Amino acid sequence: MRVVIAMRASPQPASGKTGYTEIETPIALMNKRTAAALFSLNAICLSVSLALPAQATATTPAHPTHKNEKKASPKSAPKSAPAAEEAVADNGPPPVFGIPNDATTAPLPTLNAKAWLLLDQTSGAVIASRNADERVEPASLTKIMTAYLIFSGLRDKTLKLDQMVTVSVDAWKVAPGSSKMFIEPGKQVSIDDLLSGLLIQSGNDAAVALAEAAAGSEGAFVQKMNEQAQAMGLAHTHFNSPHGLPDPQTYSTASDLARMAARLMTDFPDLYVHYDQQKSFRYNNITQPNRNRMLWLDPSVEGGKTGHTDAAGYCMIVSAVRPGAAGPRRLISVVMGTPSEKARVADTGQLLNWGFGNFETLKLYTKGQVLGTPQVWKGKQDAVKIGFEQDVLVTVPRPWTSRLKPTLARQEQPLIAPLQKDATVGHVNVMLDNKSVLDVPVRALESVDEAGFFGRGWDGVKLWVHEMMGGDKPAA
Repeated sequence: MRVVIAMRASPQPASGKTGYTEIETPIALMNKRTAAALFSLNAICLSVSLALPAQATATTPAHPTHKNEKKASPKSAPKSAPAAEEAVADNGPPPVFGIPNDATTAPLPTLNAKAWLLLDQTSGAVIASRNADERVEPASLTKIMTAYLIFSGLRDKTLKLDQMVTVSVDAWKVAPGSSKMFIEPGKQVSIDDLLSGLLIQSGNDAAVALAEAAAGSEGAFVQKMNEQAQAMGLAHTHFNSPHGLPDPQTYSTASDLARMAARLMTDFPDLYVHYDQQKSFRYNNITQPNRNRMLWLDPSVEGGKTGHTDAAGYCMIVSAVRPGAAGPRRLISVVMGTPSEKARVADTGQLLNWGFGNFETLKLYTKGQVLGTPQVWKGKQDAVKIGFEQDVLVTVPRPWTSRLKPTLARQEQPLIAPLQKDATVGHVNVMLDNKSVLDVPVRALESVDEAGFFGRGWDGVKLWVHEMMGGDKPAA
């Protein structure tokens, strides 16, 4: 397939001529065969029967588990993706697409979740959502931020995985009967084991112990959590603990939670997968399974986090990676406020299969790819390479993939040195049937220094003649 790019060489002159020149440019990754490539059917695997691990076993007396974070019970494991037994509730406004769509797009799914969102992390596009900006109780999804700060400490070398932490009485006694890894006061536990307790067993005691190790106190750590939330742009999120037990001052939205999870996966991919893919963890002679049942039902799932309180309902964030036209493609599913553990698993599986099956992500341009070399006035060089500071990807319904038309429009004023690298010099508008689906700034890929006195003077004369002939005028 060959795509026509319209490059604006100058603003529309008074004569009424368009000012555009048609340049036919091949885009290799947008040929029909690649764009329409389907993911392997083997990746849709929620219908595969897989057994859950053995029930948590202990060589010490059984400990109570928190009613708000129940263990995944192998006896209740379905032989295929479970369908929620509860009738789907009316959860207010209908779902909405986050990307342009038309009649060829698959119908939006009907889910039990009060709020949900499906994010294509590869392109950054929200495919669809419902009540995504409504305030919700995050429950144990709070621990995603706790993990982010601990991973940051490991990266910055203020913490070490083999560092031993002495368990405080506060960590040990947190919310009796709640979800724990069963650490004991006065004993030492490694950061590595505490992270496993936090992310695999959802231990509230592990969350407090990690907070105290990283910041000296739980309160100081919570302050860092909120500072990090602000730095991430999570405007509707606030934390009052590292574990997420019910508190009026701990709240978020499905949209913010998706962005927070995406940052964890992007900034710490190896640590995220290492802990979140483990199906069980044994500590203090007690083996507890990971509460993310999707790990057993779908091999494309790489991890995630679950949460539950009476007020929050059953919640889950899951990421999955399957083949795509532009390479491996990651979707992040967020479901909040489902009525049961079975319902949150069913909603998650339905969202992932719907997103992978009906939408595709294409790479239109590569980071550093040269789109053109427009003229530069009064510089040491006469032209500058322009392109993108990162890969340009777009997520669209599969029937649209062969109909996209990128249009490159340069800025209306001439480029005059000095010109800094990464300066915006135009934009690419990706069109489909006269509808815009993506607009991306085009940057200078190199700097252009100002010419000497005579060079600037000569170019000044040429630019004056250029303007007199009806050409572009420089910016004021």
